[in-house]
Amino acid sequence: MSSYQPVKQWGRFELEFEGTPTDNPFIDSWIKCEFRLGNRKVEVDGFYDGGNTYKVRFMPDKVGEWAFFTISNDPNLDKIDGVFSCIKTTESKQGPVQVSETYHFEYADGTPFYPFGTTAYVWNHQGEELENKTIEALRNSPFNKIRMCVFPKHYDYNLLEPVRYPFEGSLKGGFDFTKFNVEFFERLEQQVQALESIGIEVDLILFHPYDRWGFSDMGKEVDFRYLKYIVARLSAYRNIWWSFANEYDLMKNKDMKDWDAFFKFVQEHDPSQHLRSIHNWHSLDLHYRSNAHWYDHRKPWVTHLSVQYHDMFFIEEWRNEYGKPVINDECRYEGDLNHGWGNITGEKMVEQFWEAFCRGGYATHGEAYLNESGIIWWSHGGELRGESPKRIQFLKEIIEEGPTKRLTPVYYQWDVAAASVGDEYILVYLGSSQPSFKTFPLPEGNQYQIELIDTWEMTIIKLEGLYTNESKIDLPSKPYLALRLIKK
Repeated sequence: MSSYQPVKQWGRFELEFEGTPTDNPFIDSWIKCEFRLGNRKVEVDGFYDGGNTYKVRFMPDKVGEWAFFTISNDPNLDKIDGVFSCIKTTESKQGPVQVSETYHFEYADGTPFYPFGTTAYVWNHQGEELENKTIEALRNSPFNKIRMCVFPKHYDYNLLEPVRYPFEGSLKGGFDFTKFNVEFFERLEQQVQALESIGIEVDLILFHPYDRWGFSDMGKEVDFRYLKYIVARLSAYRNIWWSFANEYDLMKNKDMKDWDAFFKFVQEHDPSQHLRSIHNWHSLDLHYRSNAHWYDHRKPWVTHLSVQYHDMFFIEEWRNEYGKPVINDECRYEGDLNHGWGNITGEKMVEQFWEAFCRGGYATHGEAYLNESGIIWWSHGGELRGESPKRIQFLKEIIEEGPTKRLTPVYYQWDVAAASVGDEYILVYLGSSQPSFKTFPLPEGNQYQIELIDTWEMTIIKLEGLYTNESKIDLPSKPYLALRLIKK
């Protein structure tokens, strides 16, 4: 039995083997590996990686000595065994992000995770120079999560061919859906790893409807083979989230049973149990107060809500209805496009983030400014040009400096959003309103120090004195203010 180098907890352990040549290794040969720690067994699918090479990747989540052995229909890959040690990591923010306290998130090591996301759908299809610019922009941004697609995108402002494709072939000659493009997936792994190195979670969109290559309608057999392959390659990366689709309800060739089957398949094949969500196009029916067009997020394989809606008002209702964390992943983008979803102001983008947090959920940034280069962050990445990111950073610092216990929405008045940690800490957002004073029904018998936060100017001013129930709070009659109340 061979012994291998130690791996840190939640690190990547990788095995590489040489298999027997076949006509199509993606179809003809398979390998999986069983890992054991004490009485625990974890089965992991391997994958073909070009040439005669097969690999198995595993992210050990427990410290100790792990043993493994392979199972394969290729004698050269079958019944290979060995051991390796998983050692404790001393670093913080380790392991995959998971649901915490019903409505929130944390890393596997228990460190709170507050999603401050952005969207750059196909930045990973743009070529090395622009991809490197995107990584550098993200490194200097407030964002710790990015929504991005596996497949290229065909839509307004997205008419160029990608640098490489996920299957062998071409748009002109067609694609061989029985053969993955190993070079494409190796590059995707490099991009995921680069994001991991700067602390960014990858909300990876597995399917989408904006397609001219045939990737949105490959047939069920290919869909499942693709899911098995990408999970085998990427599940050992701690920063992966599985987003099953962007705007799933526009993909008319797939029905609800298909989406259920995709969720269950990935849940069964992902040994690391990364977060799983699906994203809508249709909004809720305001007349009937119905989410009839939505996927049912109550289903057990869904870990959290990834929704598209222009307003944060319903976050608390969604929390109560589905009992899971809510991320409004598309609440319009700061920019100047002709499309209504891509032309809100920087002020409105910042307002969306504050509203989301003070209503018990989370928001995702987007930016869509036209420019001479034709490079738009929302799709291509590149450079951030808008006014909202530094204000989002300001909010991020406020949230991360606050109590480690999570904010819970509270109702004060219809024209404000507010959340608290018990009666110890209260955050109130006034949004675009500009009152000259406010009163709030604070908990009886408590006194509070109040700080006036200008969310746009990024200033914090401590108000004089202490405030009690129904105290008059004088304000400067300007929009985008917030109040931080700390019990004394």
